[in-house]
Amino acid sequence: MGVTQKTLERRLLDALSERGLRQTGQRRTIADVFFDGGRQEHLGLEEIHRRARQRDRRIGYATVYRTMKLLSELGLAQERRFGDGLVRYEVAEAGHHHDHLICTRCARILEFEEPRIEALQERVAAAHGFTIEWHRHEIYGVCDRCSGPAG
Repeated sequence: MGVTQKTLERRLLDALSERGLRQTGQRRTIADVFFDGGRQEHLGLEEIHRRARQRDRRIGYATVYRTMKLLSELGLAQERRFGDGLVRYEVAEAGHHHDHLICTRCARILEFEEPRIEALQERVAAAHGFTIEWHRHEIYGVCDRCSGPAG
């Protein structure tokens, strides 16, 4: 994924400024933790909280929750729910789309891009006179780690 940490930080500062909100130290720490991991991982609130507390022991769960809600509202984070009851977050990148493979045994989440699937979806929608605004493609199964000889 192409967006840099600096770009995300700048987008956050600009969005906060537009809304008349301050960039607090705790909010900054939580955003840094998320931006560090949210591009490669799908982080839940518990994990963001754990990582943020490693940097600042004063950060509470409610602050993490409010900050992630704010990042979602600002278009910097995208909430994901993969059927296990947890809300996970990933960095939202305008113009970038990917889909997910989710292991039902270990909960591993793999991202993939497949232009042929995207093209087929467009053709199916067009054939039915349907305009796609957004979509989510999730495939649930067993990953190679779980299905291998040791799994």
